[in-house]
Amino acid sequence: MDAQDARLQTERIYTRLNARRPDIEKSENYYEGKQPLSFATKEWQEANAARYSGFSDNWCGTIVNAEAERLKPIGLTGVGDAGAKLLWDQLQYNEFDMQFSQGVITSLAARRVFVIVWGDRDGDAIVTFEHPSNVEIEYDWENPRLRKAALKTWVDESKEYATLYTPTELWKFERPRQSVKNDRDSQAQQSRTEYAADGGWQARIADGDNSWPLANPLGVVPVVELPNRPTLKGDPISEIQGVMPMQDAINLLWAYLFLAADYASMDARVILGVEPPKIPVLDATGKVIGTRNVEMKDLREKRLLTLTGENAKIDSWDSASLDIFTDTIEIAVGHIAAQTRTPPHYLVSNKGLSNLSGDALTAAEIGLVQKSNEYISFTDPQLREVLRLVALVKGEKALAQEVRLSTIVWKDREIRAESQLADALSKYKALGYPLKYILELHGKDPDTIKRVLDMRDEEERALMQFGVQDAIESEGQDVNAL
Repeated sequence: MDAQDARLQTERIYTRLNARRPDIEKSENYYEGKQPLSFATKEWQEANAARYSGFSDNWCGTIVNAEAERLKPIGLTGVGDAGAKLLWDQLQYNEFDMQFSQGVITSLAARRVFVIVWGDRDGDAIVTFEHPSNVEIEYDWENPRLRKAALKTWVDESKEYATLYTPTELWKFERPRQSVKNDRDSQAQQSRTEYAADGGWQARIADGDNSWPLANPLGVVPVVELPNRPTLKGDPISEIQGVMPMQDAINLLWAYLFLAADYASMDARVILGVEPPKIPVLDATGKVIGTRNVEMKDLREKRLLTLTGENAKIDSWDSASLDIFTDTIEIAVGHIAAQTRTPPHYLVSNKGLSNLSGDALTAAEIGLVQKSNEYISFTDPQLREVLRLVALVKGEKALAQEVRLSTIVWKDREIRAESQLADALSKYKALGYPLKYILELHGKDPDTIKRVLDMRDEEERALMQFGVQDAIESEGQDVNAL
């Protein structure tokens, strides 16, 4: 590949990356509760939308967080203790627990997240989780599991940068920053890359270093995608993709309820036997030259009603009933729970759930547990690929091959009472299951399991020593007695 081909490929990948940024921003805004008021009529929006523009009854965040809190890799097995420790330590050097927690939330809300693996000057791995608005992978058209190239972009105060990763080379480009930044925003906000124009990329060569492009010593594209529920079409799905329309409906119903409560809480006035009030019309000098009727909109907002005619009369009317809004909102939240397989007691304040047993609550969480297991089935191969890249950075080619068949250990997705768990584990022990397997069922990570087994062995050796010492002392006493 020459420089022209690299620039064309960069622009091609950047076009796809750029096109999905609005969708990513919308999904993350809904997760954070930044939700526009939708579905209202034009007349209602003109009169009332500004009043409720900052309000949202955010269920999108709950849906994502409920699943994210169940997902945590805690170890690695199947590559030997030494290999597992080497690879897992490399991840921990890069604050993997924190990065994965951030990445899984982004993946669930915005469809995907990326991981880049590279090496530092000391030969250790650098593992970074990357936002989907900054990274894109180009896959092989025939076999979408093969990565042909990847592009990472980012901005600073004045420029936008791009690095094109191929199996053999790294091509670095730059161009002037196109999005305007506000110096009062946080650095994280200023670093967000918005939708931008294509083209304009120039070679980025460091001062005093004429090597361009850089060689890729790994021999593979070091960028891995962690998609959320990818389909055979290849496109992952956001967990809140179907929630957002219902979220809009809930927010509008709350706005309607607030407005109805506002009207119901203030006095209404009725004028009997007179013509509707009129507003004088003035000329440029301030002289009254006519009148005009008060618009119905003004009468409605001021809660004023006129009844004309000699037979006009006033009757009573009931106070506004707001239950219809809250009942509909509750039904909408129930739909969200069913569609997203989120336990209803996560979304409804225990209404109708107060008398359920622990077993019933556990059964209610089966959908969330299975959804978490589904996420793991898609994520395990990608994490193994990340670990393979880490092994390549460390120069461990045999370990890189071995880790492809390894097993990622995850935290238990089920939340059970300690008494229930202890009872189940005791029964496994009675059936003859080894302690190591029981500890795995308990959800302990490999390091903790090794520590527990070492402590058990230490106790057994201590007990054996005590037994030998007691036998020696007992034999000595018998000799003295003779």
